[in-house]
Amino acid sequence: MAVIAISQQIGSRGIELGELTARELGYRFQTGEQLIAETAKRFNVDADQMKWFDVHSPHFWERKTDTGRFAAYYRAVFLQEAAQDRIVVAGRGSSHFLPEGGCGIRVRTMAPVATRIKQVAKEEKLAPAAADKRVRDFDAEVKARIQTLFGQDIEDPAIYDLVINTSRLSLASHANTLAALATHIDSERNPERTRCMADAAIAAQVHAALVAHPKIGDTQMSVNCSAGCVRVSGPGLVPPWDNLVIGVAQSVAGVASVEVGAEDDPVTLTTS
Repeated sequence: MAVIAISQQIGSRGIELGELTARELGYRFQTGEQLIAETAKRFNVDADQMKWFDVHSPHFWERKTDTGRFAAYYRAVFLQEAAQDRIVVAGRGSSHFLPEGGCGIRVRTMAPVATRIKQVAKEEKLAPAAADKRVRDFDAEVKARIQTLFGQDIEDPAIYDLVINTSRLSLASHANTLAALATHIDSERNPERTRCMADAAIAAQVHAALVAHPKIGDTQMSVNCSAGCVRVSGPGLVPPWDNLVIGVAQSVAGVASVEVGAEDDPVTLTTS
């Protein structure tokens, strides 16, 4: 299976690259904005508020409330799309939600600051000084947010499979490179990767359903899944809460069985 998730520096044309790559491969294409809209609709939350949290570092009182909740909802929608295979998603830090184990290609697009300022000025019809401030403020906010939520430096190339400087070659040439890589992955037909992605998607659905439940919310717990068998663990999962959690998890499509208090598996999602 091949899933391409593109994280972009603002002004580095990552979304354009994603569109070109998807077109060349015949894959589905989604932007982070589209997935946020779908997330807001599915979980009945405000899309504009989700967008704000997606690009700003949360204050300390927000980290365990709306920020973690929105992240859980977005991850559930993104991974459900990814589990259907053959998709390119660009924008909104989607690459950080891909599970480990080779389940997809994590891509980061970048470009020199001066190039990005010119691109943002063109795209957003801003004066050069305003575009300069927009780029630098956006970079700082997103870096702080990813550090807060994932404990990662968004500019660390080691967390990606491929880092592309879009200012050096044409977008078409970069799209050819990504398409060739995706085609190679498709040809391998690795069932382990497919199972890993499916399990990650199920775990994300269960996690989001638990977070959305009014009686569970941001209760500390972890969710993992192996071959459709879901395990939920957490310090407060005692009667009657354990039965409530089991009931919520069993309502999620694809769940074969539910166990409370099991040990962690590799595919693990933890509430903030």
